[in-house]
Amino acid sequence: MKSIGFIDLYISEWHANKYPELIENANLQLGTDFAVKYVWAEKDISPVDSISTSEWCEKYGATQCDTLEELCEKSDILLLLAPSNPEVHLRYAEVALKYGKRIYIDKTFAPDYLTAKEIFAIAENNKTPFFSTSALRFAAELDEIDDVKNIMITGGGSNFEEYLIHQIEMAVKILKSPARKVMVTKVGTQRICHFITENETEGVIIYSPVLNFSVLAEKNNGEIVKKNIKSDFFAELLLNIVKFYENGDIPFDTNETLEVMRLRTAILAANTKKEQWFTVKELL
Repeated sequence: MKSIGFIDLYISEWHANKYPELIENANLQLGTDFAVKYVWAEKDISPVDSISTSEWCEKYGATQCDTLEELCEKSDILLLLAPSNPEVHLRYAEVALKYGKRIYIDKTFAPDYLTAKEIFAIAENNKTPFFSTSALRFAAELDEIDDVKNIMITGGGSNFEEYLIHQIEMAVKILKSPARKVMVTKVGTQRICHFITENETEGVIIYSPVLNFSVLAEKNNGEIVKKNIKSDFFAELLLNIVKFYENGDIPFDTNETLEVMRLRTAILAANTKKEQWFTVKELL
């Protein structure tokens, strides 16, 4: 059995609680043998449910490590969580990436584009293979959308800053062209994020706490495609993570991760300004 080390700010949160089962399911599909065996969390008590690291480890059959370094040394491969706290990812990555072990870094990859570039540089300097993505990249519905003239993506979640990543990940996967300029308009708690890519594709991301994920695309041939995201994208994400742990193959061009962070940084900056167009470059 190959051991996975979980790195987190606090361990009892939705992703950490769900991933062990999804890893087991991926093992059954792939014939692999991975399991969460080691855990390190900076905070002992989860603010989500008041469960301690030791309690979590007892429930999931893992061993608590006293330091991040200990976890990195003992684990065969690594998974950096803290999905709601990307501001800690650089600090954890500075340690974890030095071990050269395959690592998945949960969404949101980094708090901003410049920090994302810094993490990439550390990984490159240490020749450490890694990838990061929103699970929505693996929604099966996206594979049916290509040759897009314009696109509208909806989605929700408890807050704009954290959940925006999912819609941006879908947009970048589909469009493949870097964003050139952005504008954010506001209607109460809703956000309408406009962007235009380098190849002049127009996109709109509509965020509301109550919206489901969907994609509406007009193709260059005039066809309009509407997809409600209903597929089991989290199961597909973990399947791809386990494949990566097994053979080292990253499932997409990681330059797209930097573009996701670039567009997210620009949109969040535009959200604080007057409703007008800005170039992405001036917002980074």
